[in-house]
Order: sequence, then C-alpha cells, then structure tokens
Amino acid sequence: MKLFSRKNKPEAVPGEQVVLLIDGMHCTSCGLLIDDELEDLPGVRSATTDVRAGRCVVRLEDNTGADTAALVAAVSAAGDYTARIAD
Repeated sequence: MKLFSRKNKPEAVPGEQVVLLIDGMHCTSCGLLIDDELEDLPGVRSATTDVRAGRCVVRLEDNTGADTAALVAAVSAAGDYTARIAD
C-alpha cells in the first residue's frame, strides 16, 4: 500500500481549510493531541499538524463554515498550547 498516494495529499481534498499557527508544541505527540481535539469538533473533516513548522491545517466539511473561536479553544484544550489563525 502506498502511504503518500496522490489522493492522500492535502491539495486533493476539496472543501474549506483553515491554517492555525500554534505555539508550545515540542514533539509529535503534541501534534497528535491537537489533531485529536480538533477532529472531535463538529464540521471538521481532518486536522494535520506540522510540529516543526508550528502550524496545523484544518479541513472542514463542505458548507459548514469555520468557527475559528472553537478551533483556537480546541488547541488550548489539548494542552499548554496557544493558537491563532494564520493571515
């Protein structure tokens, strides 16, 4: 099985996305905790956190819109992290 097939790339996933800039992450586990919290929110299709870059791409279900306050709150709920929406 090919892990990085074309259909698994973020560009191939339709729908709205929000990029969060996150401070306080130290390791891969931090990113996984954040992804899990974000993916538990209604309307979130997936969350992919890049710890080295300090950012997370949140993909939303079609036509749901983004509740940015809920996204930022979910990052804080995952641990001692702070997030803001990228410009």
